[in-house]
Amino acid sequence: MGFSVSGSAAIIFVAAFIGFGMFYSATANGFERVNDAREDQQDRLLDQQNTDISLVSATWNSSGNDNLVVTVDNTGSETLSVEETDLLIDNDYRTGYDTSIDGDSSTDIWASQERLEITVTSLSSQPNRVKVVTENGIAETMVVS
Repeated sequence: MGFSVSGSAAIIFVAAFIGFGMFYSATANGFERVNDAREDQQDRLLDQQNTDISLVSATWNSSGNDNLVVTVDNTGSETLSVEETDLLIDNDYRTGYDTSIDGDSSTDIWASQERLEITVTSLSSQPNRVKVVTENGIAETMVVS
């Protein structure tokens, strides 16, 4: 046996070592991403389980200014964002309405046991139903009175 056998064995050993290093790096990163995704999914599920809302009223005020006032209570333990809370009126997504949390229209934080009041003034006729959807997908529907 000469140098060629020892040299080729060394080359194969180094190539196997480099190949294993690349394989380990790729699989470790893949497992890390999967674990991070599972943790994120568990966090979202916990947030969803802690979220609950209750539609208190949906009232059409036709005395001159034609507006809809929707009152919603945050009855869960999760703090919600007003910006990420959606309103559907007769199955139409709505934007550009006024909101206030317990009378404060400058905040975006909707904490537990606080009341959100949504006032929509851009309607031409009385709607039939409203639906409020939170950022975690929890929704509540009510017939307008």
